[in-house]
Amino acid sequence: MDDWVAFLSARLAEDADLATACGCDGEWAAHGHTVDFCVTDLPGFVPRFAEHVARHDPARVLREVAAKRRVLKRHAPGPRGACRADGSRWPCAEIRDLAAPFADHPDFPRRY
Repeated sequence: MDDWVAFLSARLAEDADLATACGCDGEWAAHGHTVDFCVTDLPGFVPRFAEHVARHDPARVLREVAAKRRVLKRHAPGPRGACRADGSRWPCAEIRDLAAPFADHPDFPRRY
């Protein structure tokens, strides 16, 4: 398996596992200074922070992981070091963009 595919697959699996481990497949909601996490409410947030936290609930994370996995599958490395989706040099721009949020991870592929 290619380094980029393995790296992104591992990060997406981590995100999905963490979202699933939250024990709530519903959506979180912000109510002023409180975030409703399905299983408990947690007060003490600045309202904008509460909105941000609620926006990244497990259901959304799992939808994002599924979408990113579809992009990764379409843009897998093909013959002669080219992206199967667009024929550009591997890793293509889409794969580098998918990996960019994980640039600070110790396993981030540094070569391309």
